[in-house]
Formats: sequence, structure tokens, C-alpha cells
Amino acid sequence: MVSYAEFTKLDIRIGKIKKVERVEGSEKLYKLIVDVGDHERTIVAGLAKYYTPEELENRLVVVLTNLEPKKFFGIESKGMLLAAVDGDSVALLQPDREVKPGAKVE
Repeated sequence: MVSYAEFTKLDIRIGKIKKVERVEGSEKLYKLIVDVGDHERTIVAGLAKYYTPEELENRLVVVLTNLEPKKFFGIESKGMLLAAVDGDSVALLQPDREVKPGAKVE
């Protein structure tokens, strides 16, 4: 179980994917530039098997913004997109209506 106090430490926001590039040397990874309201950040995500760049660009997504940064293929990732995983199927979480990038998920 996670306490409410622990949950409130997570900074989950709506982001808008602005740019998508393949990560050189990887078959699974994309380098994403995501607008999270007050700035843009780089996030590396293993979505190449499930989405084309065109399907991702300009999409609103749910982003964990205060995850400790991690490097993938020399690219520092500063966040994580949230998705539902069901076997071989992956579905990005997204708001059910337009909201501004940076909107807090509570």
C-alpha cells in the first residue's frame, strides 16, 4: 500500500508531445520533446513498436515529471509517459478532453 503522503510526492502532469525522433542504435526507443507547461523536456520512451512518430506528435499524454533522470543511449530522459500495458498491447494514458500542457493530475 502507498500512503497518501507518498502519493502526493508524485508530480504527474499533462504534456504535449512536440517532436519525435528514433534513438540511433535502438529498435524500440523514441526521443520525445514534451511540453509540460512552463518548459519542454526530453523523455526517452520505448514506444517505437506501438506508435509511429506521426501518431505521437501533438498528442496529449500523462507524464510523471519528477522521476529521477536516467540515460538511454547517451540521452538523458527527464520523466516517464504513463501507459496501460496488456500483454503485447500498449495504450498511452491521455485526458478525455483538451487541457493545457502542465495541468496537474490529481
